[in-house]
Amino acid sequence: STMRKRQTRYSPHSTTDLSEGREKLRLKQEVGLISGVSLIAGTMIGSGIFMSPEWVLHHMGSPASSLLIWAACGVLAMFGALSYAELGTIIKESGGEYIYILRIFGSFPAFLFAYTSVILVRPAGLAAVCLSFAEYAVAPFYPGCSSPQVVVKCTAAACILVLTIINCLNVRLATSIMNVFTAAKLLALLVIVVGGLVLLAKGQTQSFQNAFQNTTAGIGTVGVAFYQGLWSYDGWNNLNYVTEELKKPEVTLPRAVMIAIPLVTCLYLLVNVSYFAAMAPSELLTSGAVAVTWGDKVLGSWAWLISLSVALSTFGSSNGTFFSGGRMCYIAAREGHMPDILSMAHVRCLTPSPALLFTSAMSLIMIMSGNFTSIVNFFSFIAWFFYGMTISGLLYLKIKKPELPRSYKVPIIIPIIVLIAAVYLVLAPIIDQPQTEILYIVLFIFSGIVLYFPLVRFKCHPRFLQRVTLHLQLFLEVAPTARDAN
Repeated sequence: STMRKRQTRYSPHSTTDLSEGREKLRLKQEVGLISGVSLIAGTMIGSGIFMSPEWVLHHMGSPASSLLIWAACGVLAMFGALSYAELGTIIKESGGEYIYILRIFGSFPAFLFAYTSVILVRPAGLAAVCLSFAEYAVAPFYPGCSSPQVVVKCTAAACILVLTIINCLNVRLATSIMNVFTAAKLLALLVIVVGGLVLLAKGQTQSFQNAFQNTTAGIGTVGVAFYQGLWSYDGWNNLNYVTEELKKPEVTLPRAVMIAIPLVTCLYLLVNVSYFAAMAPSELLTSGAVAVTWGDKVLGSWAWLISLSVALSTFGSSNGTFFSGGRMCYIAAREGHMPDILSMAHVRCLTPSPALLFTSAMSLIMIMSGNFTSIVNFFSFIAWFFYGMTISGLLYLKIKKPELPRSYKVPIIIPIIVLIAAVYLVLAPIIDQPQTEILYIVLFIFSGIVLYFPLVRFKCHPRFLQRVTLHLQLFLEVAPTARDAN
């Protein structure tokens, strides 16, 4: 059967002894429609819209072509999310791309995805967002000069530790914080939008005269511009990582996608228009932080509000990234692709605390190195490689398994468009401007082969690992979980 299911050590119907009696231990279904919209929008609106516009303009060369890239990125994110919504109603398990690749293509490619995501992609993405948070959070304390890197990195590390505590304590607390911060960042973006509309009403439209002048049209250049734009939309697939924690996932998943992504796309376009109304393209290109420069020009003495808003925005985005990233690690461990301890949940808090702690530790390591632009480009390269694989799995199911029950169906042309875009985004930068770093990423992905066959395929586990798992289980107060059958 194509929809293969691996036998896991812990049956979905097994029970776990808890202090209240003998009952199943599983994560709670705490995420409703509002929290779902907040998880998607709150993760998408992070550091990208405040930092990526200058890089999109740098690669595209003109304001009009930059706006076209932002609009195209929004459409692509929407098409991808709608395709994932159908997958989420066929395979009603948490884990996003990992669980879809596992059920459709089997264990080996799923392990490579889990290995790459848990060790590199998710921690790197979280580290990048937390570093952005730290830059804006400490900037007011160092007026007129750049912030010391030690202070920035320590602040980013503190952000990760706070997020770890919040997410380990309570799912409802984490989602409530997401809702509050999403509202705050939407308000901040509305301030920028309204400011831009006022400037346009006053006749500041110089940036939009000959708006296509100096446009760059190289295949690879457009691909890299897409990477920078899509970084700001990253998070469109986050709800698929927590499907088992959704209330009525067959309804909540498609609805949340249809509300969140068009909302974010419209805001992004209007915010970019506001930036161009306040600044000439040359000013925007030389701005270290576009939103702060906009605040200095438009808000005057109230410009500090922008720095505060960006800090709040990136913290909220970090929370969403951490929330879903921990679930990725947890699900992979539950399927036998990661150490057993990572598949367990806290017996009282009912959160996947070992997986969250591991994600936190890897992110802290990532903070020590890497720069924002390179992290974005390489993150996007890996992400779109696996997005393409996942979408091809959906096309396979639509053509070969049309009888599978699904409460939502996306027109087949939409996943075809996403697949073509994914192939383009993976190949265009390699063909146009090959970089040795991409070779290192590919080698890293396939280095998982060395681990897969002894540890997963042939299950050669050293005995001392069982004792370590037992001691960690007692220390962390965690127990194996049952899979939720939605």
